[in-house]
Amino acid sequence: MTIKNLNEKIKAYALKNAIAHGGKANSGTIVSALFNEKLEKSKVKEIMPKIQEIIEEISDLNLNEQKKEFEKLKKFTSERGIREGLLKLPNAEKGVVMRFAPSASGPMHAAHAIVAGLSINYVNKYGGKFYQRIEDTNPEKTDPESYKLLTEDGEWLSQGISKTIIQSDRMDLYYGYALALIEKDAAYVCECSGDKFRELAKNKKECPCRKKTIEQNIKDWEKMLTKSGFKEGEVVLRFKTPEKENGMQNKNPAMRDFPLARINTHEHPRQGTKYEVWPLMNLSVAVDDMDLEMTHIIRGKDHRDNALRQKMIFEVFNKPIPWTGYLGRIHFKGLEFSTSKFREGIKKGIYSGWDDSKLPTLISLKKRGYKASAFLKLAEHIGLSEVDKTIDAKDFFELLDNFNRD
Repeated sequence: MTIKNLNEKIKAYALKNAIAHGGKANSGTIVSALFNEKLEKSKVKEIMPKIQEIIEEISDLNLNEQKKEFEKLKKFTSERGIREGLLKLPNAEKGVVMRFAPSASGPMHAAHAIVAGLSINYVNKYGGKFYQRIEDTNPEKTDPESYKLLTEDGEWLSQGISKTIIQSDRMDLYYGYALALIEKDAAYVCECSGDKFRELAKNKKECPCRKKTIEQNIKDWEKMLTKSGFKEGEVVLRFKTPEKENGMQNKNPAMRDFPLARINTHEHPRQGTKYEVWPLMNLSVAVDDMDLEMTHIIRGKDHRDNALRQKMIFEVFNKPIPWTGYLGRIHFKGLEFSTSKFREGIKKGIYSGWDDSKLPTLISLKKRGYKASAFLKLAEHIGLSEVDKTIDAKDFFELLDNFNRD
């Protein structure tokens, strides 16, 4: 890439980016496009002044002038060089309702910000609502600090549009839906051991508990909810995979009468000992998404089976099924995102706290001067794609720095 050719490419991509964003170009997006054009990362600092100079130059042009200039330089861009804006969502013209659902294990980190940032960007684009749902229905894995930390992170990242809901505050709602599933003969209380059920499911055989009457399942459900009733580990509430899905003959073992709720007697950091029957993810997530009327959901592609399970629950209640977009796994080389490891490091004095400068938590990155808008721009740049990606820590922070300067 010659100097002249490079200058023309910078200007071409700057114009393309500016046209897509109302006349204002973003240096981080331009750098990313040049990376795809084989620009060496070691050259970024060297060419950054030129990028800024060209951005200032084209900012003096109105949108029509920018479009005319871009037509002259269009040949210097490639299709894979840059993706402008967000992929269009279907049926979103009247607004969207979207969510991000972190577990209550600690604060948000940079990887969370990319996933949440995509949904926030779409809500900003189409209008609507964005919920941050704190998933805390696993008592022994819930960190009491996370409620405050996650709420503050969500409000900061979303720039005030986030509404936080907490699953353990919605237990009566989950219980109501569980009972309704039983009454519709779509769930049953299973007394088989885990090993026995797994063996039956593996061989596509029905559990004897599946033949219980609705009346008996209601009684057993009430017994589950009674602290003097069933003991921890004795029973689970299972979804009865419908015949239209081939029941226990379903070709996907994950779809065969999956569990919905179980007894867990660990004291909960928020609810204490008030509850002992806790919904599992597929019940609580499906109920929340129905109750809050989600229209579009972005989730990791490793949750495909869960999406299918939740779809079956939606169908029992004849509820509209949200459009789902899947995100490929993003592997960050040289960056650790385990909140349990962070917490252990804090206990051992390796880190001063969640805001330690060595941690990639949002509370730390915010303290270091990063803006929420930088993460939202980075999320848009990475985009909604099922393709797995590997991002080196150095490259990640170079991109984030570029977006943050803008």
